[in-house]
Amino acid sequence: MLLQDQVVIITGAGAGMGRSMALYFAREGAKIAVVDINVNTAEETVRIIEEKTGSEAVAFGVDVSKAQSVKKLVQTVGERTGRIDIVINCAGLPQAFTPIEDLEEEEWDRLLNVNTKSVFLTAKYAVPYMKKQKKGSILNIASIASERARPGLNAYCASKGAVVVLTKALALELAPYGIRVNAINPGPTNTEMLGKFVPEQDAEPERQKQDIFISSIPLGKLIEPEDIAEAALYLCSKYAEKITGTIFNVDGGRGI
Repeated sequence: MLLQDQVVIITGAGAGMGRSMALYFAREGAKIAVVDINVNTAEETVRIIEEKTGSEAVAFGVDVSKAQSVKKLVQTVGERTGRIDIVINCAGLPQAFTPIEDLEEEEWDRLLNVNTKSVFLTAKYAVPYMKKQKKGSILNIASIASERARPGLNAYCASKGAVVVLTKALALELAPYGIRVNAINPGPTNTEMLGKFVPEQDAEPERQKQDIFISSIPLGKLIEPEDIAEAALYLCSKYAEKITGTIFNVDGGRGI
């Protein structure tokens, strides 16, 4: 049990990669705060955890782009458990292909707030707990688009690039306190979100998925949520206790 009784906050855990990570971490004995803007999907993740692992999990409906919501989340978890060991920032929004001249300011703000600002907010409120413990782990889910941009994903690429640099800055800042900060760059991952990168007017989204995503992966297969969960478990476990500031590509070679 790699994470016995450790307290883990996972945002975006109502589906996809976040749900997979929640399940993997629960199997290793962790107590999971399942966070999602949709409390119903968060509760479904909790039900799956309870059925398959018997571990403790609690659902929270939270807009991670709002400071007061994140502050309340972290305080609630901290007061209930007395500690916060791991924070995983998986909440994120996609962007369908949009030429820069057609991108609305509101859409830019929405993507940056959810994909980037949320990482700042969870760190701001969780780090004080970790400093008291003199240890902790923060894992940010960025994107291989932070290394290899695609046309029309301007705001998305900017948001994930900022997460990568913030990860490195926090790794340096928090190392003296025994807090590790790493990121995973997933390649195109087989989740519901993947189809939302395809323009809405496209009549053949499955063909687009093949042409745009699978053809760009040297190993020739989409990444699965379980691939991300396994990498996350390693990076947050004792086996990676000397690893911080690392950007870990799980992308089938897409970033080469």
